Amino acid sequence: QVQLVESGGGLVQPGGSLRLSCTTSGFTFSTYVMSWVRQAPGKGLEWVSDINSGGGNIYYADSVKDRFTISRDKFDNLVYLQMYDLKPEDPAIYYCAAGGAEPSERPPGCSKREFDHWGQGIQVNVSS
Repeated sequence: QVQLVESGGGLVQPGGSLRLSCTTSGFTFSTYVMSWVRQAPGKGLEWVSDINSGGGNIYYADSVKDRFTISRDKFDNLVYLQMYDLKPEDPAIYYCAAGGAEPSERPPGCSKREFDHWGQGIQVNVSS
């Protein structure tokens, strides 16, 4: 059974940091592109970042570039999203996803159909 479970969300002040984790099981993690996608209230899915299976090819949405860092742990089948300098426009449900296309520049919007597996999502809030 495929499982992706996000953790590490919560409430942070503007300018603060959070690290999201995604624990995975039930599929061959080492062969999958992993991604983070978010959905703000009332808005569509927004692609955030991709990392390829080897970890050497990474892309970010312009909205998070230079503030967020994606990484993966091949030994524990984990994906991380380190978020710095969180802004009022960052609050959303953040989803971990597996099986998307090879990392490249993407348009901001995306669809669940583009990925093979999804987590249940975790809430990130930014407020003073």
